[in-house]
Amino acid sequence: MRNQDLNKQRIISSQGEKKLLVVLGGGESGVGAAILGKQKGFEVLLSDKGRVAQKYKDVLLQYHLNFEEGKHSENKIFKASLIVKSPGIPDTIPLLLKLKEKGIDVISEIEFAAKYTTATLVGITGSNGKTTTALLTQFILKNAGINSGIAGNIGDSFAKQVATQSFENYVLELSSFQLDGIVDFKCHIAIITNITPDHLDRYEDDFNKYIDAKFRITKNQTASDYLIYDADDETINTWLQKNSTKATLIPFSLEKQLAYGAFIKDNNIIININKQTIQMPISTLSVKGKHNTKNAMAATMAAQLLKVRKEAIKESLENFEGVEHRLEHVAKIRGVEYINDSKATNVNAAFYALECMDKNTVWVLGGVDKGNDYSDLLPLVREKVKAIVCLGIENDKIKQTFGNVVEMIVETAGAEEAVKVAQKLAESGEAVLLSPACASFDLFDNYEDRGRQFKQAVRSL
Repeated sequence: MRNQDLNKQRIISSQGEKKLLVVLGGGESGVGAAILGKQKGFEVLLSDKGRVAQKYKDVLLQYHLNFEEGKHSENKIFKASLIVKSPGIPDTIPLLLKLKEKGIDVISEIEFAAKYTTATLVGITGSNGKTTTALLTQFILKNAGINSGIAGNIGDSFAKQVATQSFENYVLELSSFQLDGIVDFKCHIAIITNITPDHLDRYEDDFNKYIDAKFRITKNQTASDYLIYDADDETINTWLQKNSTKATLIPFSLEKQLAYGAFIKDNNIIININKQTIQMPISTLSVKGKHNTKNAMAATMAAQLLKVRKEAIKESLENFEGVEHRLEHVAKIRGVEYINDSKATNVNAAFYALECMDKNTVWVLGGVDKGNDYSDLLPLVREKVKAIVCLGIENDKIKQTFGNVVEMIVETAGAEEAVKVAQKLAESGEAVLLSPACASFDLFDNYEDRGRQFKQAVRSL
């Protein structure tokens, strides 16, 4: 065994003298890691440079956990045997660079939690569709009576669930930020829904670094594990041609027929893996759109690999209700349909939304630009968008890109104003679509806050 492995064993051991675990970040991920750390015998300090939300303070106090806010006390932090870093903290901050210099291990909450569970892990990543795919996979498993929890970017943190639950399977929605911090983490089934430019501000405007972060999901997989992926995605195919994974590859496609995996034939989904075939009409899926067909393919194959019966899978696909803030119908007012797609925080997600529109659309977009290139949207905007309502502080790039394509572009400074302007621009038989293509942090707490404010404004019309 290598020295590094021996050191890790000593750190993780709860025997003898207590080791100090420092958790950086006091959100869902960090608080969960702190709870698990204490349960496993660590002395724990949670440190947040900002303020810890009251709901998380209450949990920290409930579990009698030491924490500090408004600062990082380096004299305490540098005594740590192990650091668990929340995914929102970039690796480039001075504190983390100092920790690296001192040789103190810094890992993610996902990595930390995985050391303490023997559950089967289904890991799902991608630029878009990972939330829907994760929730759909969990919906199928639950309906089939499979003992499973869902974590990662959804619900209670993975670490907290490992500390307080005893699930035999976990469905994990994993962002690139969470995957950045893994070392030994391995999931039995990995899904990559797609890879398009996103979060480039975090990856030094280098798309390849973002791609590599996504593929860390398969880094530790073996020949007995599976990687389910979109075979129509050029970025994924290019990576697989140039790099290797030990996992068994299972593709899905809307564009070509496959001998192994999932594909479309005569408007039917055909899934053929492990000598079992499932066939069902696309029309029976409860969630619509090409992207949701792909999400359903990926979730179905994960469920098949976990031995769920095909009848249970079909029933779940027919009854799944979809995800809040993802192409969510809000209301129809005076013949105008209002749709909340606030979760579309990048260009590719907005592309999917516009592709689904079958009527003239007033498009509400904007927010914090993450290095967006809107040019791929131009054909859809020409075809479907009659007016644009900007919902963000900095809109110059939007105006430059679409100014010659859309006659009317209006800037607004809040959800209520955006909805009122959109109502004036839209006519009966048309739609108002909130699909921002940007992060939300200029005017809102997060994309959920943005979506809820949009829905409230619509319902107040």
